[in-house]
Amino acid sequence: MRVSKKNVFNVVFLITVFALTLYGVFHGQDMGQILGCIKQCDIRYWMISILFVVFFVEGESVIIYYMMKKVGQNHVKFLHCILYSFVGFFFSCITPSATGGQPAQIYYMKKDKISIPIATVILMIVTITYKLVLVLLGVGVMIIRPEAVMNFLSPVLYWCYLGIALNCFCVGFMLLLVFHPTMAKKILFFGLDILVKLKFVKRREYHEERLNKSMQQYSEVAVFFQANKKVVFNVIIITIVQRFLLFFVTWLVYRSFGFKEHGANLIMVLQGMISVAVDMLPLPGGMGISEQLFLQIFAPIFKSYCLPGMIVSRGLSYYTELILSAILTIVAQLTIGRRKD
Repeated sequence: MRVSKKNVFNVVFLITVFALTLYGVFHGQDMGQILGCIKQCDIRYWMISILFVVFFVEGESVIIYYMMKKVGQNHVKFLHCILYSFVGFFFSCITPSATGGQPAQIYYMKKDKISIPIATVILMIVTITYKLVLVLLGVGVMIIRPEAVMNFLSPVLYWCYLGIALNCFCVGFMLLLVFHPTMAKKILFFGLDILVKLKFVKRREYHEERLNKSMQQYSEVAVFFQANKKVVFNVIIITIVQRFLLFFVTWLVYRSFGFKEHGANLIMVLQGMISVAVDMLPLPGGMGISEQLFLQIFAPIFKSYCLPGMIVSRGLSYYTELILSAILTIVAQLTIGRRKD
């Protein structure tokens, strides 16, 4: 892909946030002691964790391949769907609020002779269901308020409520665009009018054209939803499994330190609430805030091993994903769209 100023900015932003995160986490800490704690871990749990991270990414591959077949794109290869997923996760990991993932996926799908409208509809459905699972988890926890969970969340409830509100707004607005396009169009054009009057936006005709094009894409998503309710339901189920595969990594890390006191369900829900809290924040991969929330929530669970536990957990669930995705993005660049001699 062509290197742009935006991509350069994203890389610089990622490195800056990463450096600040390292400073915030390790400043004043005894690195020798931390490494000593990590060396005591049972790395067999880490190996399983890496498999779960791969399965997590490939969960999206299954969804993309499944829907491609449902819309008649029978020429699409499953191995290429795996590459689309890793490309998406790589660019999501390095861009604020994961905004770079879908454009990159569409770029490679186009190279595979998949029309942009079809690719856009499928990826919109992936996004809606992906965020919907977080909304269901967050709202469910806040309604049921299980005592065991709420005790650990109490130090970070503000972030949880903020994350739930932002995700609810995002999913709600996307569904509004899908099922009530006329109302959504009025809201969007009203907002554009305000921005033009305040002189925050110029080239009104250009932005009106882009909004109309976006509305057309959401109309196509609405048609797909209405005609394929069972398919959408299946996608939601796969997404739930996919999400919890990644949350399960934290429990595997917990077990790698030799702890047995708390069950997988509790730890997965707590890790899920971290995802709810940080998913919509304008930070690549929730970097910085994810580490801080982990240290606050899991301090009573990991006890004196909380910082080493956070390092291993984030290393496996985020940085392993980032590295694998970077490697397979290179593979995608070298293989997708190339002519066979």
